[in-house]
Amino acid sequence: MHKAKLKIGVAAVMSTLVIGSAYAVAPAVDAVAGAAAAAADVAGDAAVSAVIVTGTRATGMKVENSASPIQVLDATALQRTGQPDLIQALAQNLPSFTAQAFGGDTANLTLSARLRGLSPNDTLVLINGKRRHGTANLAVLGGPYQGGAAADLNYIPVAAIDHIEVLQDGAAAQYGSDAIAGVINIILKSNNRGGTATVTGGGYVDGGGRTGDGAFNVGMEPFKDAYLSITGESKYHGYSDRGGIDPRVINPANMAAYPGMFQQPGYPHVNHISGDAQYHLNVLAANFGYDFAPGSQLYAIATYGHKEARAYENYRLPSRLPLVYPTGFSPKETLKQDDFALTAGIKGTLAGWNMDLSSTYGKDTSKIGVADSGNVSLFKDTGSTPTNFRAGAFIASQLTTTLEASNEFAIGWAKPLTVATGLEHRIDKYEIEAGDAASRYKEGSQSYPGFSLTDAGSHRRTNQAAYIDFAGNPVADLTLDLAARYEHFSDFGNAKVGKFTTRYDFTPAFALRGTFSNGFRAPTLAEEYYSATNVSPTSAFVQLAPNSAGAKLVGVDGLKPEHSTNFSLGMVLNPTSNLAITLDAYQITIRDRIVGSGALYGSGGSVNSPAVVAAIKANGNVLDSTVSQTGINIFSNAVNTRSRGLEFVATLAESYGTAGKVDWSLAANYNKVEVVKINQAPKQLLPQSLLDQTAISDLETASPKMRLNLGALWKIGNWTVNLREAIYGPSSNYGSEDGSVYHKTEISTTAITDLEVGYKINKDWSLAVGANNLFNKYPDGINPLLLADQRAAGDNAAVTVLPSFSPFGINGGYYYVRANYKF
Repeated sequence: MHKAKLKIGVAAVMSTLVIGSAYAVAPAVDAVAGAAAAAADVAGDAAVSAVIVTGTRATGMKVENSASPIQVLDATALQRTGQPDLIQALAQNLPSFTAQAFGGDTANLTLSARLRGLSPNDTLVLINGKRRHGTANLAVLGGPYQGGAAADLNYIPVAAIDHIEVLQDGAAAQYGSDAIAGVINIILKSNNRGGTATVTGGGYVDGGGRTGDGAFNVGMEPFKDAYLSITGESKYHGYSDRGGIDPRVINPANMAAYPGMFQQPGYPHVNHISGDAQYHLNVLAANFGYDFAPGSQLYAIATYGHKEARAYENYRLPSRLPLVYPTGFSPKETLKQDDFALTAGIKGTLAGWNMDLSSTYGKDTSKIGVADSGNVSLFKDTGSTPTNFRAGAFIASQLTTTLEASNEFAIGWAKPLTVATGLEHRIDKYEIEAGDAASRYKEGSQSYPGFSLTDAGSHRRTNQAAYIDFAGNPVADLTLDLAARYEHFSDFGNAKVGKFTTRYDFTPAFALRGTFSNGFRAPTLAEEYYSATNVSPTSAFVQLAPNSAGAKLVGVDGLKPEHSTNFSLGMVLNPTSNLAITLDAYQITIRDRIVGSGALYGSGGSVNSPAVVAAIKANGNVLDSTVSQTGINIFSNAVNTRSRGLEFVATLAESYGTAGKVDWSLAANYNKVEVVKINQAPKQLLPQSLLDQTAISDLETASPKMRLNLGALWKIGNWTVNLREAIYGPSSNYGSEDGSVYHKTEISTTAITDLEVGYKINKDWSLAVGANNLFNKYPDGINPLLLADQRAAGDNAAVTVLPSFSPFGINGGYYYVRANYKF
């Protein structure tokens, strides 16, 4: 009787919460209900019955029993995406995960991704549950990924991964700062025998993007009760070019003045900035464990990667350096990047407690260069100029040490109460090294001036944290989880965050779950201290560090932390043994969100601010006197945002006898981001605003509100056919030539088909051919009115004829072939 009354009471409470959630996200419900169909390629075996370690401190938790929304992707699901790229693999499988297609300046050399339309910095990446360091290469230019300095996932070889657990819920109380949007926990292989080798080749249908990739994984037992899993990968990816004609090279006056342009290869298609960068990437990973006593283990994880990349920048007319480049020139930004991480730890039992002590050190060094360029002022003043420059370097490192403990206590509940607690100490460092003297002489090297002495500097932060987590089942069908965390930052003081999670199973086939939490994200050191000059042939903008003297002149005095409130409610359905369905509604409110400003003009804009000119001078920058527009960009706590959405996942495994087996999957995400408050621009900038229409649309509409994935994995005999249809809802972004008139570029709803056909030759060998974007679809082009304004102004920006914010890229179809060997 008591249990029956409790069930009725819990049902009443949960029903009330669900009704409230449905009301809160009514637009999302209507949007999903009205959508046709779609799905994510969530492998049936991985998504159901997998034991998870993310989002819970309890042991033995299965994904279908999780109180938090979580998706699991196994190694085969990642491999079947075709392109040997972890970011693309996640983006194709998870509707709420969007990959960057193109980046400006050095961001094109380190592409990023984001979860639920939030900043890349709001998603925490773990490797075997241990925090991963971020990249040193900040995405600084405007766009949806601006400010991104999260972990570079491409330094984790796909062949090293056993599976990935993606927690799509705020988890700052469990894992600390950065986990506002969710957590990506990459679980590495721990095999002690056997292995795999894979070779992949492919390219874009319309040319460019030639890709070759070779990877291996081998497991060994170096000594008794130990495993060592080693993975290596080498990858090449070639340039692509999807740009239009630069209006400067077909301007009649320029054509008459610079006949040498006609000798430039490919004229008039001489500006190749709109496309993929070229890169070579080599990565090694090792995962080691030694069970030196019953229930006790020494473990270590190591990764190292080296990347060399280069990307085209805007073409320069022959007038810039006629004696050096009589036909004009196309500078290239170059990157030499080394990324290293090492984790070492010991876990076992002590006085009945499960203990885990570990330390992780990660470092990313990005050396930036400029090739095929020159310094105009240096040539005028001295009669010579280098053509290759060392523009400087970014260096970011992180040292994290954690001590964690957990135990179970029988307190009369249906299951023992799990108590977990831990301590963490973290040191973050960020450094900018100045460029060589030639790269920073006066206006600096063309396309990318070297970092000045005022840009350069070394910065450090420490952080101490403690958490406690209680999880248990008061009765058999009710799960409760309460977590609290305290953090102290050397530069921001204290933060207290918490999370409450609950789930109630009404029957084995139906459950409701919900979470409520608050979160905290300190600005990255790169967001606080990055400083550089960003140039094009017609403009020069200084990225001011928010803590700089120049920033104070425009009314910005450093950054504050972001604070968030997360709320989710959902249901879990398992009506049959082969069918699993989850539906989760969520809301994420972020206060004092850190975003990049719009263009703040000092000259050449429709509105200009003298304070901007003063800030540039105070920062010590010398700008190119030939450009028509100058100004600044700056990170600030400019807005409060609210994200509301729904996550839906359904998987069905069906056997059709002699016709084989099909794993059907359906996944959908609806996500609406709204700017609910814009902080007033400092008086020094008025009437300009920190956020223009472009910056606001980067936050609200640049990612589609709706994405649907429909998948079918058919296995018959030695054949495997994987079909996925991804439907992207509309997205849009505003652009302006000078900040006076804004034009809206829209990408309409688009369906992208991915297909792979594989054949198992024997127990060791298999082959596969496939296509991402089988029918070679492109996004709708840039608004013709914006292109007309840019062409009329002779602005090289008119080269960009396809929107870089496209959620499915700007390169069209990619076809590939893959050979696998298993031993």
